[in-house]
Amino acid sequence: MREEEKIFAGLLFTPTDKELKSIKLRTHNLNVDYNKTYEDETEKRNEIIRQIVGKIGPGFFFHGPIFFHYGKHTTIGKNFFANFNLTIQDDTYVTIGDYCNFGPNVTIVTPIHPMVAQERRAMENEDGEEKILCYAKPVHIGNDCWLGANVTVCPGVRIGDGCVIGAGSVVTKDIPDHTFAAGVPCKVIREITEKDSMKYKPELLGTYRVKD
Repeated sequence: MREEEKIFAGLLFTPTDKELKSIKLRTHNLNVDYNKTYEDETEKRNEIIRQIVGKIGPGFFFHGPIFFHYGKHTTIGKNFFANFNLTIQDDTYVTIGDYCNFGPNVTIVTPIHPMVAQERRAMENEDGEEKILCYAKPVHIGNDCWLGANVTVCPGVRIGDGCVIGAGSVVTKDIPDHTFAAGVPCKVIREITEKDSMKYKPELLGTYRVKD
């Protein structure tokens, strides 16, 4: 079994595998290419993003700098926005839905390392060779989610549709649909309802109105 196949099977794998290192090197270099561009070089930037991620819908914008690990393991829906310093360590699958918005310094991680120090140093394979090993759990973020500044999403987490995650949160457990959650660790604060509509804040609307 190839090391990338082990990742998707939820097994221990060695991140120093030659094939995996080649994937990461390509993506890391593309990160550098993107981060050297100017914000108004739209076509150039969009082409680099399409080379990095596995799949992305129309209408995306990344402020940059960006930091993808594998890139090809990430799928992003349409109308995505990411503020400064997005980091996605997608050893395994990261799925982001439509109409999601990320504040600055959002980090999504999928790999997990052994808790025991000696096992982090090395473990043996079936041939007695010592290898540095870890495993990974996929992350899923639903449609219409807002992640505030400095949010960290941990391995194996599923965030439902229509969620708001407060700034500085560390999301270690699943978050149900249409809820506001925040904290370290992140916990559900309350459900998001029609009462949260901007139409109930006329002092902020100015010349704008909420669409019916």
